[in-house]
Amino acid sequence: MTNDLPFIDPTAGGCKAKIALAPRPIDLAGKVVGLLDNTKEQADVILETVADALRSRYAVAKVIIRRKEFFSKPAAEALINEMAQEVQVAVAALGG
Repeated sequence: MTNDLPFIDPTAGGCKAKIALAPRPIDLAGKVVGLLDNTKEQADVILETVADALRSRYAVAKVIIRRKEFFSKPAAEALINEMAQEVQVAVAALGG
């Protein structure tokens, strides 16, 4: 009996290209922060809690929460571009 499934070595590695990290602000005071909801269970509750903490503890000017269409797909380019125009700091967040 032959095995028609090819062997995949998970240790072989993938793309070795490095992507530079965006510059980080010194603090969040006065900044507009964007939180991207991945649509998983409780993500909205978690993000609202994080947004409240950002406002009260770190004096952010505004928190914008946007939601992806589906958790297993990347956010739409239009959504990413919209957030990039509105926020100074963005966090891709996960729910349960």
